[in-house]
Amino acid sequence: MNLDPRIPDGPIEEKWRIWKDNHELVGPRQRSDHVIAVVGTGLAGASAAATLAGMGYHVEAFCYQDSARRAHSIAAQGGINATKDYSNDGDSLHRLFADTMKGGDFRSREANVWRLAELSTEIIDQAVAQGVPFNREYGGLLATRSFGGVLVERTFYCRGQTGQQLLLGAYGALSRQIKAGFVNMHTRHEMLDVVLCDGRARGIVARDLVTGETRCHPADAVVLATGGYSNVYFLSTNAMGCNVTAIWRAYRRGAGFANPCFTQIHPTCIPATAEHQSKLTLMSESLRNDGRVWVPRDVEEKREPAQIPDDERYYFLEEMYPRYGNLVPRDVASRAAKHVCDQGLGVGPTGRAVYMDFRDAIEQRGEHEMAARYGNLFELYEQITGETPWDVPMRIYPAPHYAMGGLWVDYTLQSTIPGLFAIGEANFSDHGANRLGASAMMQCLADGYFVLPHTVTDYLARLEEPHVDPDHPAFSKTQDEVQERLERLLRIDGDTPTSHFHRELGKLMLDACGVARSGAKLAKALEEIPRIGERFRSELKVGGEERSLNQSLEYAGRVADFIELAELMCRDALVRDESCGCHLREEHQGEDGEPIRDDERFAHVAVWEHQGRGVDPARHVEQLEFNEMRPKTRNYR
Repeated sequence: MNLDPRIPDGPIEEKWRIWKDNHELVGPRQRSDHVIAVVGTGLAGASAAATLAGMGYHVEAFCYQDSARRAHSIAAQGGINATKDYSNDGDSLHRLFADTMKGGDFRSREANVWRLAELSTEIIDQAVAQGVPFNREYGGLLATRSFGGVLVERTFYCRGQTGQQLLLGAYGALSRQIKAGFVNMHTRHEMLDVVLCDGRARGIVARDLVTGETRCHPADAVVLATGGYSNVYFLSTNAMGCNVTAIWRAYRRGAGFANPCFTQIHPTCIPATAEHQSKLTLMSESLRNDGRVWVPRDVEEKREPAQIPDDERYYFLEEMYPRYGNLVPRDVASRAAKHVCDQGLGVGPTGRAVYMDFRDAIEQRGEHEMAARYGNLFELYEQITGETPWDVPMRIYPAPHYAMGGLWVDYTLQSTIPGLFAIGEANFSDHGANRLGASAMMQCLADGYFVLPHTVTDYLARLEEPHVDPDHPAFSKTQDEVQERLERLLRIDGDTPTSHFHRELGKLMLDACGVARSGAKLAKALEEIPRIGERFRSELKVGGEERSLNQSLEYAGRVADFIELAELMCRDALVRDESCGCHLREEHQGEDGEPIRDDERFAHVAVWEHQGRGVDPARHVEQLEFNEMRPKTRNYR
C-alpha cells in the first residue's frame, strides 16, 4: 500500500500556495463533461457539491435523508474556529496550528493542520457572505467565545445552532446549483459500494431506500462526505442514521483505514436514563465557557445541589487543571468526569453524571446575555429532562461523539484508491488523537469549499482516460455483489432483531474501547466480537422484502458493517501500546492519571489494509514528521 502523503516542498506557510500554483487545470468548457459523485450532503458534502457545480462540473449528489437539510451537521451547536482575533487575545494562525497539534496529542500531519488554520478565516468570510447570522458584539464585530483546549476566544457562533445555520448557507448554495441543472440530487439513496474500474474509483452502487432498487451511478471521481462512525457504540450523540457503510465499503475495496480506534468521548452529554434508550443528546461544549463542573465532596451527599455550599463542592476540573479549568480538551474532561464518578461522587439516579452549574455566570452576566448565548440550549435541556438550567445545574456525562479515524487520505484528500476522495469526518487527516471543539465544522467547510475543488480538478486533469466507461463489467459485477449481500441478510431465518446485536456490541465497545482501554479488555473483546458476528449471521430477523421500503434491511446492513469495524477498532487499539489523546491505555499513565505517549514507537498514523474475509488485515504506517512543533507532554495544569 502506497502511503505517500504528497506534501509539497517548501516552508509550511507556503505549501498550500505552492501546491495551487502548480496543480493542473481543467478548462471551463471541458468541466461539464466530467461527472463527480458526492456521497453525503452535510457541511462537507453540500459545500463540495455546490462549489464543484459552481465551477461547471456535473455533480451527482446522494444522501439517505429526505433532504440535505437534515444532515447530522445541523446538530453541531457550539461554533466554528477561525483566527481573526476580533477579541484581541493575541491569537494567530500559528497559535491555532499549535493548539490543534497539541490538542491532537501530536498524532496529526503538520501540513494538513497548518492548511486548516490558514483557511479558517476564509470560511468565516464565505459564511457571512451567505448570510449566516453569527452573533455580534454591540459594536458590530462578530462575537467569539472559547472552546476546550485553548486560552483565546476564537470560536464564532450562532447562539447554540451554528451547525444548522452554516448548513443552511451551504444548502442554499447547493439548491442554486440543483436548480441550474449542475447538480442531480438523489435523496433517500444510500451508497452500498464503490465501483473500481482498472484500479480507479469510477462510480458507486446506491440503493433507493423508497423502492429498494439498486443502481450503478458512473462518475469520473467519487467523493465520500459521509461523516463518522461513533454509532458503533450504539448509544452516542450521533443521529440514529449515522453509519460507517460508505467508508467501510471503500475499505473493503482496498482503501486504507487510518487510526480507527481514535474516537472521541464528549464530556457534556445528557446522561443515559434507561436501559433501552436509543440515543444520547449532546449539550454544546460552548456551555463550558460559563458552566462550572462539579460534584459533591461527600459520597453520601443527598441534598439538592442548591443546598450544597461551595466549600462542600468539588470543582474537579478547576482544581486538577487550574490554568485551563473547565476549558480543558474533551478527552481530559471526559477522563476526569469518569474518574470522579468511579470514586462514587457521581450524581443523579445512576451515579454516572456530574453537575454543570450556571449560577455564577447568570449572576455575573445577567439573564439577557446568557439567553443570547445559550437560550436554545437551555430550552433543549429542559425539554428533554424537565429541569431548567436557570434554576438547577445541568447533569452531564461523557458519551461517544466524534471519530478522528477514517479513510487515509493524502494532502489532496485522495484515498489510497485513485479517484476516491474523502472529506470531513469521513477522513482522518486533521485532528490526530483528539479533536478540539469547534474544529469539525472548520474542517468540513475548508475541505468542501477550498481544498477539494482544486484537488479533484488536478486529478481529473491528469487522467489519461478522463471519462468513465459505463459499460465496464465492474459495474454489473459490483451491483451483483451488493444484491447478494442484501439477499443474504434477508435469508437469515432467525428471530432476533438487529437492535439486540447493536446494543450488545455497543456495550462491549464502550467497556473495552471507550474512555479507557486495557490490553486485557481489548484482547477479550477481539474474542467476543466474532461471536456476536456469528450469532448475527445465524439468528438475525430482518423481515420484509428487498424491493420495497425496508428500514429493517437498511439497519441490518449498517450493523453488519459496525460489527466488522468494531473488530478493526479493537485491533488498532491493542497494537497502539501507548496513551495519546482519546486513546488512554490504562497500562500507560502516570501517577497523576495523565496519559504517557510513546513517540519513539508510535509517532505515526496506523493504516489498515483489508486482506480478504477471514484474513487478518495488514497494518501499515505513515511516519509523522515534526518540523514546526516538536512533540511534548500535554500540560493543561
